[in-house]
Order: sequence, then structure tokens, then C-alpha cells
Amino acid sequence: MGGLRKLTASFVASGPCGVAIRDRLKHLTAEDERVLQAVGAHQGALASRDLKVRCVDGLEHGADTWAARKRELTGVSSSRIAGAITKATHDQWALARRCQAAHIQKLAAGIRTLRHRLSLPLGEKGTKREAGGYRSMNEWFRKSRRLAALEDRHTAAVADWQAGRVRVVRGGKRLLNTRHHLTEAGLTEGQWRERWEAERWFLAADGESGKRFGNETIRVTPDGEVSIKLPVPLAHLANARHGRYVLTARIGFAHRGAEWADRIEANRAVAYRIHLDTERGRWYLTASWQRPAVQTIPLAAACARGVIGVDTNADHFAAYRLDQHGNPVGDPHRFGYDLSGTAGHRDAQIRHALTRLINWAVRVGVAAIGIEDLDFTPEKTREKHGRRNRFRQLISGMPTGKLKARLVSMAAAHGLSVVAVDPAYTSLWGAQHWQKPLTTPRRKMSRHDAAGVAIGRRALGHPVRRRTAPPPHDRSDRAGHRTAQARPGDRGREGTRPPATDRPSGGPSPSGKRKREPSASNTVRDAPSTHQWVQDSLMCTG
Repeated sequence: MGGLRKLTASFVASGPCGVAIRDRLKHLTAEDERVLQAVGAHQGALASRDLKVRCVDGLEHGADTWAARKRELTGVSSSRIAGAITKATHDQWALARRCQAAHIQKLAAGIRTLRHRLSLPLGEKGTKREAGGYRSMNEWFRKSRRLAALEDRHTAAVADWQAGRVRVVRGGKRLLNTRHHLTEAGLTEGQWRERWEAERWFLAADGESGKRFGNETIRVTPDGEVSIKLPVPLAHLANARHGRYVLTARIGFAHRGAEWADRIEANRAVAYRIHLDTERGRWYLTASWQRPAVQTIPLAAACARGVIGVDTNADHFAAYRLDQHGNPVGDPHRFGYDLSGTAGHRDAQIRHALTRLINWAVRVGVAAIGIEDLDFTPEKTREKHGRRNRFRQLISGMPTGKLKARLVSMAAAHGLSVVAVDPAYTSLWGAQHWQKPLTTPRRKMSRHDAAGVAIGRRALGHPVRRRTAPPPHDRSDRAGHRTAQARPGDRGREGTRPPATDRPSGGPSPSGKRKREPSASNTVRDAPSTHQWVQDSLMCTG
């Protein structure tokens, strides 16, 4: 295989384990909004205080400290609200730790790359796997300064990791920094303050199986009535028995409403969250619940009816349908999207493209979608790509993590499986083996379309290389059928075959049979050029 890396085996991605649906709380009165804001601010202050205590505990946290924090919160709220707050605090602290570990790994990767490039002579060219030396002494000096800065950051980050220190901002770091750039953001101080306070509210409740309608704190009845269990200091705001406040709004989930109704009528756990969209001035309620883990079907069963190979690009999905034998069927399809603009616009574009892709898969009758298991985390560093800003922006703008999660969730709703394949060499080998053969006067094949074929074949367990035609009858063995097709278990089936000249003359071939010795030439033009031809004088006649 030479310098080719070992390919990982394809696998069927696990299905989604959770569901979340959302609906708007319409026709709220001024009193309803005042109560929601009071409850959110009160519980948000408790959540901020609990998060501070948890961060101070660091690695010393245990069951005893958790119980002590929960007891302290129970006196000013309720036991269920205290449990929801402490659980959210632990989730936020754990997320901060994971982000801290990823930051340390990114710094370490940048330091290794800088040290390698600084050790090379100036102007030395790089390879496809490693960057070369720097172009000038000025650039070398600036990168040496950056190496020192990264080493200082890495040392501080490792010290925080070992001490268990994390830095968390309730409300978001981006919104916090916006306070210093209100003019650029187009906000007034009052508008920013409203957003900041709304993001720091806490209006959420975990579900409880066996309780009425699956939740005691935020209860939603089958007819859409929403009521909230008020904390102890705000119990005087209740308008119903047992310290509850009933909203005038009614909920009716249009998406998965029947599934939600079945759960609450069976008193199964459903978690709720209420939040305010300050830009639109609208209140929303989100319901979520967990699904039992479902065993994924075998790879052979998922690909029994063929597969659709999808190549992910910066502005479109290039998809090609293949049958169960790995043969392309029909023409390539493209599903475009635009990843510019706000996060909401990008997310909507991805959903729309995936919806069209899934609808096409259902229409043609396949049961699986093959996609590359992309992860550009180690590829985004400026130390590796240097001045290639456009390439870094390209791979940074592709939402690979959200794409995989959303595709798996949307495909599972339609009974489709998602097969993740190794992304190595799919574009290169697809263009080499499939772009030209599939191009016709009426079908234009791009490199991305050919990569979709390569991805689909890899998902099916076939090699990317296509089968070649047998030789004509006037060459070599007349009736023999030569083919480049290799069995799935053969080693090196994805690579190119080494030329026969690499083996010594007369030596054994890879199949174990001995190669026939070359026969002597009978013609003058085939003789070696090093032979000395001498004319015999006796053969000359006058």
C-alpha cells in the first residue's frame, strides 16, 4: 500500500436517543409574563449561585457536597426545582471540562507543528502530510514568538485542568463581550440588558415517570393547559391550588404531538423548558424526552437494497445511487445550501437540503445513506495551513458535527440507516476511476459526483476501483477474463497495483507462480544496443 494509511471499517451510525419539540405560548396576559419573568429571575439567581459553588469545589466534588447544595436550594425553591438546578449545573461544568480538554489538545497540536516547521531549513517544501519550512527569516522569527505564546497558554491551561478550574459564563461569553461593542451590534444598553437577563433565567423542569402527566413542576395537560409550581418565596402569585400558577395560553404540538400525548397520558417522564425570544418578543415551551436505545441493524441488512453515497461539500451534497452490487444507477443528484448568514439561517439550509436528500432516498427505495465520517478538528489550525485562509475558512464553515447528528435523527424518522465510512482518498479515487467512465454527452460528472460513487461503494464493502474490460482476442490469453476487481477481504484492494517491473526478472510473481524467462530475439531491431556488430571480410565479394 506504500504511504496509504489503513482504512477504518464502515459502520451503521446509532440512532437518536432523544426527542425535542417546541410550540409558542400565545395570548399570554401581562400578568402571565410578569409571573414568568419573576420565576425565571429567582431560579436563575439560584442557578448562578449553585454554579459558583460547584466551580469552587472543582475536583473535590462528591455525593456529600451535591446533597448539601441541594438541601440549601430546597429551602428557597422546592426539592424538584433544586434537583433540576443541580443537575443543570453538573452538565454545564462537565461541558466546560470537555471544552477545556479540547482546547489543550488544540494547543498541543499547534505547538508540535510550529516546532517541526521551525526545525526545518528556510524555504524547504512540505508534503501532503506535513508542512514545510518557513519562507523567510522574518516569518521564522514571528512564528518563534507565537510558539512561546502557545506554550504559555498551554502551561496555564494544563494547570487549570489539573486543579479542576473551569471558567463558565451563564448567559454566554459572546453576549457578554457584546456589551463592549453595542454600536457594532446595533443594540442599546437597555436591549442588551434585556437579552442578558433573559439568557440567565432558569425556567426548566426534569420529567418524572409515574407522576401526573410526567412532570410535577411544569405540567402540561392533554388539552394544552400549562401550569407552573411556584417556588416558596413566590407562592403568593399563585392563582390555583397547591401553589400553582395556570397560564392563559394553550399548547398544541403540531410536530410529534401524538407521540407526546401518548407519553403524558401514560404518565411517562417529559422535561419542559420555557424561554423568551427577546428579538421577537415571543415565549416558547420546549418538551423533550428520551427514547430507549435501539440496536442498530447489521451493515449487510442496511445495504441490502442499495445505498446512496453522499459527498459533503462547502455548498452542496453530491449524491449518487448505487445498487447492492455497487453499480451506479441513474444520474447524480445535487442538493445545494448556503452556509452564509446567521446560525439560524445556516441551520435551516442544512435541514432543507437533508429533507430533499431523504425524500429522494425514500422515493427510490433504498434503506441506507452512506456519508463520510468527517472530523476537521486537527485540520483547522493556522500553524498547519499558514496563509491558506480560504481553505481554513472552508473547512471551518462545514458543520460536520451538527450535520451528522441531524442526518441521523431525520433519517431514523423515515426508517433509513446512516452508514459512516472512512473519508480517506474518496475524492481522489472517485475521480480516477469513475468520473470519466460515467461522463456522457448528456451527463456531466464532477469530481464530487464521482466521490459520491466511491463513498457508496465503500459503504457497501466494495473496493472503489471499478471493474475493467477483458482484453481483446488478439492479445495474450484469448479467452481469459482479466479484471481489476478484488475480493472484499483482499489486502491492498483499495490501492493501485505495483508495476511488473518492480519484480526481478524471472522471480516469483505475487501469485506464487514463477515468471517465464524471456526468449531470445530473432530480429536485428530487437537486439540489445550494446552488442558489437563486426563485418567478416571473407564474406565480402567483388
